[in-house]
Amino acid sequence: MDNHLYTVAQVRAIEQAAYAGLPPGTLMRRAGEAAARYALELLGERRDKPVLVLAGPGNNGGDALEAAANLADSGVDATVLYQPGQRESSDEAQTAHERARSGTVGFIDMLPPSGNWGLVVDGLFGIGLARPIEGDYRDMVEAVNAMRCPVLALDVPSGLDADTGAVIGPEGVAVRATHTITFLGDKPGLHTLDGRDHAGHVRVEMLGVGTELLPSPSARLGTAELFAHRLAARRHNSHKGSFGDVAVVGGAHGMAGAPVLAARGALHAGAGRVFVAMLDSSPGYDSVHPELMFRQADGVDLTGRTLVIGPGMGDSAGAMRLLAKALDSDSPLLIDADALNLIGASPDLLARLAGRGAPSVLTPHPLEAARLLGQDTGLIQSDRLAAAREIALRTRATVILKGSGSVIAQPDGAIVINPTGNAGLATAGSGDVLAGICGALLAQGWPAWEAAIGAAWIHGAAADLLVAHGIGPIGMTAGELPAAARAVLNLLVAEVS
Repeated sequence: MDNHLYTVAQVRAIEQAAYAGLPPGTLMRRAGEAAARYALELLGERRDKPVLVLAGPGNNGGDALEAAANLADSGVDATVLYQPGQRESSDEAQTAHERARSGTVGFIDMLPPSGNWGLVVDGLFGIGLARPIEGDYRDMVEAVNAMRCPVLALDVPSGLDADTGAVIGPEGVAVRATHTITFLGDKPGLHTLDGRDHAGHVRVEMLGVGTELLPSPSARLGTAELFAHRLAARRHNSHKGSFGDVAVVGGAHGMAGAPVLAARGALHAGAGRVFVAMLDSSPGYDSVHPELMFRQADGVDLTGRTLVIGPGMGDSAGAMRLLAKALDSDSPLLIDADALNLIGASPDLLARLAGRGAPSVLTPHPLEAARLLGQDTGLIQSDRLAAAREIALRTRATVILKGSGSVIAQPDGAIVINPTGNAGLATAGSGDVLAGICGALLAQGWPAWEAAIGAAWIHGAAADLLVAHGIGPIGMTAGELPAAARAVLNLLVAEVS
């Protein structure tokens, strides 16, 4: 349950089922108590600092009012910013308002020009918001986003779509919280697209609701446990043939770096042998990793090897012939970059992909995803989970839709959102390294689903490891990722051995 993600509709159903067996207002009181406990934890030794609570007109505002009352009861100087003329939308929220008014909570109707706040609690709008934040509420959000103190969002940062992670509205705003306490189940939008920037650290509070009321999750948050059963210490009595061959196919004129980065990723992720099949004239060797074996692409035997096809491949007729040959093969196949663009432009290649019997993993970024679906990038990003599901369904392949909170999907509709990684991955070549890592896992016998989840997680964790050692996120390079991925992979194996 710890990594389960629920849509807004599912959370509403959980809420209604819980209401049926509880006195009115119970969930709101529990939410306020949980939020106050978390707020006190975040304040730490700064409990003498005042806390600003933003309370909106809905039940999210009711949660905020309950939190304010509990904070005041704990001796905290709590002040509620409450819009003039605002009215509660439920009896429970009205009761919370009356409770806050009857105690020592302070109320203001406009934000003071300055305030030495120890914490801001965002309870303006929750999961029910369907239109952009406007007017005075927008001004509040922009003022909070300019503050330098911690911000705790209740359930979801105001203005963020809990299902998709998009800021609501083309010119919309959303609270940028440092922490979010989300109720009755975690939400996918907190972990992808804009979600990670706006939600900060996410804590889930079930409010005493038992697991018997929870439906099957709409998605899951990626964890190492999802692929740990594929990790194993290597036997002494093994050889390079024990860990599979990877052939990286790409490298048109002027784009030799992409397949080399993918090959280095495959090498450091444990493939026994790695070939680089270049469309352009092949260099003799890689001076950094002479273990890589270079060949001309038109002369490479594609059988018996895991293929990583697309990095720097271009769109020539030769590239299309090689891709068709790879799609017709029985080899496990990782399709990236230019190969995805070729498939997006060719119904014949798409049909060959959808008809494959061997494992296939696709790693599109949003623009490549848009080309595969015949849409624009904005539409892809407006609902990344739906886009990844649709690509997986059309191609009959496992898909990693890259980006903040990469979305991994398979044709049966299963979804995992990867939580690892940081802004350092927004650099040329990092996707090539991901392709190589995934190719190496496929070559070592991992099924496509576990290979995709594992590759995304390890790739992101490698970037996190680099940042932890002072390398990035600014200035992190793709070439630094393979060795870090190797370190992450060996640490994971040591933990399960």
